[in-house]
Amino acid sequence: MLTLAEIEALARQAHAAQTDKAGRPYAEHLQAVASGVERRGGTPDQIAAAWLHDAVEDDALTADWLDSAPLTDATKEIVRALTKRADESPQIYARRILDTPGARLVKEADLAHNADPARLAVLDEPTRTRLTGKYARMRALLGLSD
Repeated sequence: MLTLAEIEALARQAHAAQTDKAGRPYAEHLQAVASGVERRGGTPDQIAAAWLHDAVEDDALTADWLDSAPLTDATKEIVRALTKRADESPQIYARRILDTPGARLVKEADLAHNADPARLAVLDEPTRTRLTGKYARMRALLGLSD
C-alpha cells in the first residue's frame, strides 16, 4: 500500500500542470482538503482520498489506474464516489457520496475550501455568484449545516 506521503507526492505530480479557477497551483486545493479532513478527525483512508478526490475527474489519473493502485478499498471507493460523472444530476452525485462510508467528510472539506470567501474573492462576480450557489446547494443535499 502507498503511504500518505507517497499519495501526496503522487497527487501533486499528477496535478502539477493544473491550476484552480483563480490561477493558483491545484495542489494548494488538495493540501487544503487533506488538511480539512484531518482537522475534522478523518481517517488515513479519508485523507488519502482527499489528496486524490479530483484526480480521475480532472483526468490527472485514470480510472484504470485507480482500480489497480496500491490503495485500500475504502480509499478507492471514496475517490470513486467523489468523481462526478458526465450528465449526472447533483442529487444522484450527492446520494452516491452519502451512500459511501467516509465520502461525506471528504466532500465537506472540499466544499469548505471551495467556498472560502478569500478564495472566492479573487473571482469575477458572475463566477463567484454561480459557485457560491452551487456549493450551497450541494451542502444542502449532503445535509451539511452552515
